[in-house]
Amino acid sequence: MGHSALAFVVVIGILVFCHELGHFIAARLCGVGVDVFSLGFGPKLFKKKMGRTEYCVSVIPLGGYVKMVGEEPGATIDPKDESLSFTHKPLLQKSIIVAAGPAFNFILSLFIFYVLYQFSGIYMATPVIGKVLENTPAMSAGLNPGDIIKEINQHPIESFEDISRVISTGNGEKLMIIIERGEQITSVELIPEKRIGKNVFGEDVDKYVIGILGTGETFHKSMNPFQAMGRSISDTYGLVKLTILSVVKMVTGSVSADNLGGPLMIAQMAGEQAKAGIVNFAWFIALLSVNLGIINLFPIPVLDGGHLLFFGIEAITGKSVSEKLREKLIQFGAALLVALMVFVFYNDIVRMING
Repeated sequence: MGHSALAFVVVIGILVFCHELGHFIAARLCGVGVDVFSLGFGPKLFKKKMGRTEYCVSVIPLGGYVKMVGEEPGATIDPKDESLSFTHKPLLQKSIIVAAGPAFNFILSLFIFYVLYQFSGIYMATPVIGKVLENTPAMSAGLNPGDIIKEINQHPIESFEDISRVISTGNGEKLMIIIERGEQITSVELIPEKRIGKNVFGEDVDKYVIGILGTGETFHKSMNPFQAMGRSISDTYGLVKLTILSVVKMVTGSVSADNLGGPLMIAQMAGEQAKAGIVNFAWFIALLSVNLGIINLFPIPVLDGGHLLFFGIEAITGKSVSEKLREKLIQFGAALLVALMVFVFYNDIVRMING
């Protein structure tokens, strides 16, 4: 339990620091004064003032905040500080400051992936056939265990993942497959068959298969900086897309909201990933960073997305949302978040009870 708690604090600390650093850097670049930069909430364990800003670490490690000059509309501001006031900045600058928090979470994910791929490379499954299933296009075409697939429809094949990707995107069209069999290079033609499979959400989907399995063997591939960056962008984009799709499916009821996890689940998973090694732990942080970035962009008052919604309304109507309406919406947003937290804590406890 102690190991999981420590891993949890490390994960949350990194995510919160990165998020608030985004707000802080954007605020300073836009000429906004920052009074407090805090990791955590509640009583302060450590604080140090440098210039105008007080940097501190607080006792509750479940968040953090950047307190800017004139952050709240209607707040009384010393005339000499008006040039440093967030409220008095142009709409575009305020939007940039608010959006910078989630943006830095996506950048953190991108950075973690880049470091991992640049220095550790990746492990990929070899494009070698381990087994040919009965009564499948592969068996009818004469493919055999031990055959190395080199090319499909003029697409070079480097790994077994490439085989799946090319077949799944081929829409069932005829495949020309180049294989290496012993010392010979030969080719076969076949048409994949459509079968019902499961996607990552457990839903039934149509998929094209040819009826082969891999050997389970892998090989290590090093990456140059350009390859590492390309893969990092691709993986970060994939996580963003998957997370948004998951949220949409939960809202529409396609996926059960019971899958949502809270702090207890995160702590447990953080401990498990930390035990599995630095690479797994870093990948877990990257995943959570994307999730945090997307959640903060939800158009819910209290979250960054809620502030961006207010700014969007102001940009369209030419006037800001009234303080009275803003206060009511923020109260609603806070109540919604509390309800969500209670729900995910309930999910966590049910999981622990059920083992």
